[in-house]
Parts: sequence; C-alpha cells; structure tokens
Amino acid sequence: MDGNQRSQATGRQAEGKPSDRPLAPGLHIVATPIGNLRDITLRALDTLRAVDLIACEDTRVFAKLASHHGIAAPTVAYSDATQDANERRVLRALDEGKRVALVSDAGMPLISDPGYRLVRAAVAAGHAVTALPGPSAVPMALALSGLPTERFLFSGFLPAKAGERRRMIGEAAQIPATLVFFEAPHRLAASLADLAELLGDRPAAVARELTKLFEEVRRDSLSELAAHYARAEVKGEIVLVIGPPGEAAAPAADALDAALREALATASVKDAAAEIAARFGLHRREVYARALSLKRQGVS
Repeated sequence: MDGNQRSQATGRQAEGKPSDRPLAPGLHIVATPIGNLRDITLRALDTLRAVDLIACEDTRVFAKLASHHGIAAPTVAYSDATQDANERRVLRALDEGKRVALVSDAGMPLISDPGYRLVRAAVAAGHAVTALPGPSAVPMALALSGLPTERFLFSGFLPAKAGERRRMIGEAAQIPATLVFFEAPHRLAASLADLAELLGDRPAAVARELTKLFEEVRRDSLSELAAHYARAEVKGEIVLVIGPPGEAAAPAADALDAALREALATASVKDAAAEIAARFGLHRREVYARALSLKRQGVS
C-alpha cells in the first residue's frame, strides 16, 4: 500500500458512527476551536485522546483545551522557533509506529503556521497522513462578511512594514476575487488606510474575536472602516475581508482625472496609470488610455 492509500485508510470509518478500529499509526492533522472550546468535533476528541504524542504550536495554549476535554497525551512544541529541533522527535515517533496529532493554537493547522514542513517530511518518509476537518476563521469570516464567496484569495497576515504591506496590497489589487487577510489589532487602522488608498473604496468587513464572547463583524466601505478604527481601541484576533474589483462604485470622471494629474506630476504615464488603477480598482488599460490623453493635453 503506497502513502496515498495509507492516508485514505487511516481516516476511513462508517459515516455517522465511531470507528471500531484502534487509531492507526501516522500523522493526524486535527483542527481545534478558534475561540469557543466547544467548537471541536467528536472525531477530533477521539483522535486527541488516542494518540501517543501531540505536536502543538504552543503547548501552553493547547493545555487549556486538553484540560477542558480530558486529553492526557504528551505534547511537544512545534512552531517557527522550535520546528528544527522537534521535527526530528516527531519523525522518530512516526518511525516507531506511533500515532501523532498535529494541532495549531486555533483552527486548521498549516493555515499561517509552520505545520506544512512536518507534513511534507512525514509524506517524504512514507508515513500515513490524514486530516480531521473543523473550525477555521477564514471561511467563517467569509460567510459573515456578506461579500462574494465563490472565489477568494487568502494571503495570511499583511506584512508589518508599511512598504512591504503596500506592495502586497498592490499585487492583489487586480485579482478577481474576494481578499482575506489576518491582521494584528495595533496595525488595523494603518492597514485599512492602505487598503482604501490602493484598492479603491471597496466594501469590506472586519471580523473580530470570532466565536468568542465579544465577537464583532463591522461591514462598511474601506474608507469608513479606516476612519472608524483610526479612533477606536481594538483588541483580539482579526480577519479582514475585502470585496473583489468592481464591487466599489466607479470614481467620478473628475476625481479620476484629478488623481491622474497628481500622479503624472511625478511619474511616467505607465507608472501613474498602474498606481491609480490599483487605487480605484479599475482596469489598467482603461486608466492608461485616460492618462495618455491627459499627458497629450499638456499635463506634466
């Protein structure tokens, strides 16, 4: 049986019934709650109680879940800081035929955490790998946003440095999909201001503390959200959801021309068109044609 077959066999059980078989050896990727400790599947609990070792993003965070649900398996830290040292320990346990679970601090492992390295190493070594689905902040924020969900791009955390953040936003400007980012509370206002400037005034949602006591979803235009959070104190885990290009109202012709004239004062026609197209969420070719027309009229 090859690795893919073993992966399928590890997770197979009758629909709606607990498995009569003991948990198979291998790596079990287990989704954990994103806030409310009751948001965990029965299958996840069965697995976490049966494994020989649990690789956690932070053992102290996982200890709260373990205590609440009576999970007693030993744990090992597996994060950006510890993965090099502890990856060998986990692989050694798998080599010995043990059952290992991989969990993150919250939600589905491998989403903005280093778990993919462990999965890749386990697959390369021929071990069975299976995943147990469960909570994730990304689809929950999408569902609550009221924005299109048939196509979306999740890009993890926006960069902390302003230049890198603006570059990432610019790269995503013309992607025909709803955009989803994680963000830290102390950078929220600055990121929303950059998003409004570079993407245009698209509809968006700020989802905060999902599934927790103070859950909040604020839906508005990017500019209004930027203004609100510039004067509001923010805490907790945050997901940003931004509508795709075309969701924002088209700028008035006078506003577009004014922005182009300002950009053309310091940039070439090509660069000015690219900047303004990204800002207003417009097609670059159309903006370039208008910029070229203004240039020919003597705008410098």
